[in-house]
Amino acid sequence: MPRVIGDLPRSIIQEIIVVDNASTDNTAKVAREHGCTVVSELQRGYGQACLAGISALNPQTKIVVFIDGDRSDHGEQLERIVEPIISGGVDFVIGSRALGTREPGAMTPQAYYGNKLACFLMKIFWNASYTDLGPFRAITFGALKQLRMCDKDFGWTIEMQIKAIENNLTIKEIPVDYRRRIGKSKISGTLKGTILAGEKILRTIFKYKFLKRQRLAYSTEVMSNNE
Repeated sequence: MPRVIGDLPRSIIQEIIVVDNASTDNTAKVAREHGCTVVSELQRGYGQACLAGISALNPQTKIVVFIDGDRSDHGEQLERIVEPIISGGVDFVIGSRALGTREPGAMTPQAYYGNKLACFLMKIFWNASYTDLGPFRAITFGALKQLRMCDKDFGWTIEMQIKAIENNLTIKEIPVDYRRRIGKSKISGTLKGTILAGEKILRTIFKYKFLKRQRLAYSTEVMSNNE
């Protein structure tokens, strides 16, 4: 955790929020010692942790950046993530590991091919040109509120990307580098975690595709009834 925080360019950051998602180490203590705001969230889940962090944001926040706490992302590259938003015209930026340089072994084969499948399906269903579901991402606070995020676990990243398309956000991918994480992932590092994450990502894709069809069918029916 100290290294993750230390990598971040503090000169352009207003506040760092660390979500203690029922950790069993000294995450909260270390984060406070490094000047971070700590939010405790006892309910486990990637999306649940992100939602808890969002709930603690200052209402005057302009840009929100999400980054994992395992130091697999290069925090010093945060400036390149937010630059398209600061320059204007972009609502949502994804740090693409597929476009950047990956340290050997940084992504497991299941994570690599799972990402490719998810992006392929979003291309088919939404004509989206994504290359990655990278967790290192930035979004304007206004756009984030517009998305009404709700997923509480593994579907968080892809829910955001699907909703960004459906809400007509201006989206950009930026190459970012990726290193081996500190510690073992509970998701890609275990067979059970990989299966659960893959199943949830696919279920999220088809859920939103099905909901879109329902909305279109309902709109068509309403229009017909009004004619």
